[in-house]
Amino acid sequence: MVGVKQLVFFLATAFLLYGCAKQQSENQDSVERGKYLVTFGGCHDCHTPKVPGPGGAPALDTSKLLAGHLKDSPFPSWSPEDLAKRNVMATTNDSATAWAGPWGISFAINLTPDKSGIGEWSEEMFIRMARTGKHQGQPNGRDILPPMPWFNMKVLTDADLKAMWAYLRSLPPVPNEIPLPISPPQAPSPPNSK
Repeated sequence: MVGVKQLVFFLATAFLLYGCAKQQSENQDSVERGKYLVTFGGCHDCHTPKVPGPGGAPALDTSKLLAGHLKDSPFPSWSPEDLAKRNVMATTNDSATAWAGPWGISFAINLTPDKSGIGEWSEEMFIRMARTGKHQGQPNGRDILPPMPWFNMKVLTDADLKAMWAYLRSLPPVPNEIPLPISPPQAPSPPNSK
């Protein structure tokens, strides 16, 4: 015959196991939702390096998902005159991880949980970044530069951003120090009109 203490222990263990299984399922659902949002939002377009795919078309480098601009990769050089001559607003490198335009040169950051990426960020910093457009969500931080459409993230709920965060934290860390943005070259002074 089962005693009261044994029954209480059995029920407590069953509830604990159920709670852990439910939590694991909720966490997995959050990661899957985050993966969907990151993919649908086009984050791989700039934050994942590319390799030649079938027929030479660029394909995602799946060994470096969301690792950002690879530190030794070339980046576009430009001048305001060069862009005007080519009649373009911006230009990019062959991997679309570095962009140049009137803002200067920007590099897609490492979104993996490595310390060279977002490994030292908190979920709160990530959400503030999405809400404010400031690097690491810091009030006095530098602005998030084009082509990152951070302002589109404003429509996401906190639950959506938390799911994206959960997915990014589930990725394998990829060590990859990203260069700092480069300020735009000075436009030439207009000729003296005297």
